[in-house]
Amino acid sequence: MKNPLIKIKWPNNISTEAKEGDDWFINAKKANINIPTGCLSGNCGACEIDVNGKTIRPCIVNIKSHNQKMLTIEYANDPYW
Repeated sequence: MKNPLIKIKWPNNISTEAKEGDDWFINAKKANINIPTGCLSGNCGACEIDVNGKTIRPCIVNIKSHNQKMLTIEYANDPYW
Protein backbone atom coordinates (compact mmCIF):
# COMPACT_ATOMS: atom_id res chain seq x y z
CA MET A 1 0.00 0.00 0.00
CA LYS A 2 1.35 3.41 -0.96
CA ASN A 3 1.90 6.04 1.68
CA PRO A 4 -0.42 8.95 0.98
CA LEU A 5 1.12 12.37 0.54
CA ILE A 6 0.81 14.80 3.41
CA LYS A 7 0.11 18.44 2.59
CA ILE A 8 2.27 20.89 4.53
CA LYS A 9 1.34 24.58 4.78
CA TRP A 10 4.34 26.75 5.67
CA PRO A 11 4.38 30.18 7.40
CA ASN A 12 4.86 31.93 4.03
CA ASN A 13 1.57 30.37 2.76
CA ILE A 14 3.40 28.03 0.37
CA SER A 15 2.30 24.40 0.47
CA THR A 16 4.39 21.32 -0.22
CA GLU A 17 3.67 17.61 -0.14
CA ALA A 18 5.69 14.99 1.70
CA LYS A 19 5.59 11.37 2.77
CA GLU A 20 5.80 9.96 6.27
CA GLY A 21 9.45 9.91 7.31
CA ASP A 22 10.62 12.66 4.94
CA ASP A 23 13.10 15.24 6.19
CA TRP A 24 11.73 18.56 7.49
CA PHE A 25 14.69 20.60 6.29
CA ILE A 26 14.44 19.35 2.69
CA ASN A 27 10.71 20.08 2.57
CA ALA A 28 11.17 23.52 4.11
CA LYS A 29 13.72 24.35 1.43
CA LYS A 30 11.15 23.45 -1.26
CA ALA A 31 8.91 26.16 0.25
CA ASN A 32 11.74 28.71 0.47
CA ILE A 33 11.71 28.44 4.27
CA ASN A 34 14.92 28.35 6.26
CA ILE A 35 14.64 26.45 9.51
CA PRO A 36 17.50 27.68 11.72
CA THR A 37 19.88 25.06 13.00
CA GLY A 38 22.20 24.84 15.95
CA CYS A 39 23.51 21.61 17.39
CA LEU A 40 21.54 19.27 15.06
CA SER A 41 21.21 16.81 17.95
CA GLY A 42 18.02 18.11 19.59
CA ASN A 43 19.71 19.78 22.56
CA CYS A 44 19.65 23.50 21.75
CA GLY A 45 16.13 24.01 20.36
CA ALA A 46 17.23 26.44 17.63
CA CYS A 47 15.29 24.51 14.97
CA GLU A 48 11.97 24.29 16.85
CA ILE A 49 8.81 24.66 14.78
CA ASP A 50 5.15 24.26 15.68
CA VAL A 51 3.33 21.54 13.75
CA ASN A 52 -0.44 21.86 14.19
CA GLY A 53 0.23 23.59 17.50
CA LYS A 54 2.74 21.07 18.85
CA THR A 55 6.40 22.09 19.11
CA ILE A 56 8.90 19.69 17.55
CA ARG A 57 12.63 19.70 16.83
CA PRO A 58 12.98 18.77 13.15
CA CYS A 59 16.66 17.91 13.54
CA ILE A 60 15.68 14.73 15.42
CA VAL A 61 12.13 14.06 14.17
CA ASN A 62 11.06 13.35 10.61
CA ILE A 63 7.68 14.24 9.15
CA LYS A 64 4.79 12.37 10.77
CA SER A 65 1.15 13.01 9.97
CA HIS A 66 -0.48 11.26 12.93
CA ASN A 67 -3.30 10.49 10.46
CA GLN A 68 -3.82 14.16 9.61
CA LYS A 69 -4.02 15.07 5.93
CA MET A 70 -2.61 18.57 6.41
CA LEU A 71 0.11 19.93 8.66
CA THR A 72 0.29 23.65 9.39
CA ILE A 73 3.72 24.93 10.33
CA GLU A 74 4.46 28.02 12.38
CA TYR A 75 7.69 29.29 13.85
CA ALA A 76 7.90 28.27 17.49
CA ASN A 77 7.38 31.01 20.02
CA ASP A 78 9.73 30.34 22.91
CA PRO A 79 9.32 32.90 25.71
CA TYR A 80 12.82 32.10 26.98
CA TRP A 81 14.67 33.05 23.77
